[in-house]
Amino acid sequence: MTRINLTVDGVKYEEDVEPRLLLVHLLRDRLGKTGTPIGCDTGNCGACTVMLDGRSAKSCSVLAVQSDGCDVLTVEGLAEGERWHPMQRAFHEEHALQCGYCTPGMIMAAIDLLKDDPDPSDEAIRDGLEGNLCRCTGYCNIVRAVRRGAQSMSDQEAVSGR
Repeated sequence: MTRINLTVDGVKYEEDVEPRLLLVHLLRDRLGKTGTPIGCDTGNCGACTVMLDGRSAKSCSVLAVQSDGCDVLTVEGLAEGERWHPMQRAFHEEHALQCGYCTPGMIMAAIDLLKDDPDPSDEAIRDGLEGNLCRCTGYCNIVRAVRRGAQSMSDQEAVSGR
């Protein structure tokens, strides 16, 4: 066993983990972060995407020991109390989900995309979400949701002065 320290959604954890344990299993099975689904276990679908030190990462492709000393943000950590993150709200308002399985990973990947391109074109959104698969929606509402979320995030930053 290896002892690791990490922060998940603002809470510090110290865990003893087997060196082969995947981050997604640590999050779900030990820390109760079940909003991060296990999709393919191969890194292909992106459903398990989280933020690892501020950048999106597929948690089924990261060993828990690799997250030692890191800050992990899951979809559960986006909301502030009862107030949803603007991207979560945009996915809801634009009906950007059907079964919802891919939604947590899509939201996390979209937020990461906006760090580099706060006003992306539809093509840039599709390119930026390329590693996240949805088998239900056809992506049109997802693209609209990312655009709406980007605008809301921009408006929120303008109001807060960030």
